[in-house]
Amino acid sequence: MKRPVTLFTGQWADFNLEEICELASKMGYEGLEIATWGQLNIRKAATDPEYVKEIKLTLDKYNLGCWAIGAHLTGQCVGDIWDERLDGFAPSELAGKSDKIREWAIEEMKYTAKAAKAIGVDVVTGFMGSPIWKMWYSFPQTTEEIVDKGYKKIKELWSPIFDVFDECNVKFALEVHPTEIAFDYYTTKKLLEVFDYRKTLGINFDPSHLIWQGVNPGIFLYDYAEYVYHVHIKDTKLNLNGRNGILGSHITFGNYCRGWNFVSPGHGDVDFDEIIRILNEKGYNGPLSIEWEDSGMERVFGATEACEFTNKINFSPSDVAFDDALKTD
Repeated sequence: MKRPVTLFTGQWADFNLEEICELASKMGYEGLEIATWGQLNIRKAATDPEYVKEIKLTLDKYNLGCWAIGAHLTGQCVGDIWDERLDGFAPSELAGKSDKIREWAIEEMKYTAKAAKAIGVDVVTGFMGSPIWKMWYSFPQTTEEIVDKGYKKIKELWSPIFDVFDECNVKFALEVHPTEIAFDYYTTKKLLEVFDYRKTLGINFDPSHLIWQGVNPGIFLYDYAEYVYHVHIKDTKLNLNGRNGILGSHITFGNYCRGWNFVSPGHGDVDFDEIIRILNEKGYNGPLSIEWEDSGMERVFGATEACEFTNKINFSPSDVAFDDALKTD
């Protein structure tokens, strides 16, 4: 079971496709999870076969595959309540126009499914946004009716998008993540239930967002493995020293005063050995995609080391019982 080790290009959007392919190949990667805000024009990919041909030729030139594309920023604009931060995720001419941003995002996600089909990938990773994230702490008091209304709104917004995904035979893998409608174990359970366990909707498993919340990534993965369509290799280092807490104190990532920080894989507290063993048991053979985020490390050094680390832990299950030889004829 050789899972390809890929690089998510979301944090490398300052590189064009040729540049990131060349660099990723040098760093040892076998493919890319291409970010739609970086190296991919979604509408062009959905409608222009020559453009898709260029993408594939560039990947082939560097012996790279593509098993997923990432649409996190677009998806966030579908379900979120607008504030000025969303302006950076949408075309500049839509800045401040909340309804227009959402309309653009919905259409863009439909084009994303079509682009994925054209490129030949069957998974789109991303975010969905949330109209109720700001209510995670129940004050002013948040009723169950308000929460249910938020989930209903997400279903209303995303169901037409998922219809197009179904037409294209493409799945959507939500990265369970703070600010999303599903951000931990039980919000994920509720989201799947609200969508009646629609097969279109699954999970982009990323342990780094769970561990700092106190959610065990291994338990989450074991219980939801059936819905895991894609896996991110990303790590978090906890630093709860009595002065700081898990909410981050509005302190910039990388600052040691934070209660936790994202770090290069293998430098944090995620038990990747446990994760690989569960993936083996559950039969996951899709990509292990490195989403590299570490404000304390130079990124080319870090992403190269992360690729080496991931290849080292990317072991297959045994095809024999360890005690098979402990017997005589």
